[in-house]
Amino acid sequence: MKTTIFFVLLAFSIVAKAQKPTEKQAILNVLEKQRADWNKGDVEAYMQGYWKNDSLLFVGKSGPTYGWQKTLENYKKGYPDKAAMGYLTFGIKKVEFLTKDKAFVLGSWNVKQEKAELKGYFTLLLRKIDGVWKVVVDHSS
Repeated sequence: MKTTIFFVLLAFSIVAKAQKPTEKQAILNVLEKQRADWNKGDVEAYMQGYWKNDSLLFVGKSGPTYGWQKTLENYKKGYPDKAAMGYLTFGIKKVEFLTKDKAFVLGSWNVKQEKAELKGYFTLLLRKIDGVWKVVVDHSS
């Protein structure tokens, strides 16, 4: 009996590990698409990486903001045009799966504008919703 349980657990751990590189890449693809959309000056496309829901939570220097629409409005206010948006790069430090449909991401961000450079760190909570990874919590500083 112990041997059977061991092999069942081993099989589950192999399957879980086999999925992670694919799921990790899917998460990295979401972030890469956001980066590319930002660099095109397309805030609306950038926001597609976020959960389009009133429960989306964004925490920045002004405190918490709830909701996809309010987050979009804040981005548009803070970055009104392509020049203000500058050129965005990410430095992904860690992607850790909390469950099969929840993941934590730690990274750095850098925006180079014509006359300034903005930078900081972010922590994200992503959920796989309807088969697609979406940012549900973003804490950027």
